[in-house]
Amino acid sequence: MALGRLSQALLKSSLTQSRRQLSATADQGHADATKLWKRLTYLVALPAVAVCMLNMYLKMQHHAAHYVQPEFIPYSHLRIRTKRFPWGDGSKSLFHNPKLNALPGGYEGDEGDE
Repeated sequence: MALGRLSQALLKSSLTQSRRQLSATADQGHADATKLWKRLTYLVALPAVAVCMLNMYLKMQHHAAHYVQPEFIPYSHLRIRTKRFPWGDGSKSLFHNPKLNALPGGYEGDEGDE
């Protein structure tokens, strides 16, 4: 009996110590991983996003300087309106851009506009 209790006490003691060691090791590993991802976020990801945004901005500036609006051709199969849109004046889509999106009668500001 005494030998059984002693072996159980030693087993519990060794399991508790190994759990503490594993827990401490896991906490240290977690802290290292957290530091790594925080550094990667601030030193790699955010500057990469900033560079991509700058690149896109410069390309759009270049494109806008050379943009010529295409001629409006009233094809019968495009811009069909069977009923009015429920917003605004009813002829413009929800995300209407007057420079890029033509209305059924042509671009806004052109003659023949609805």
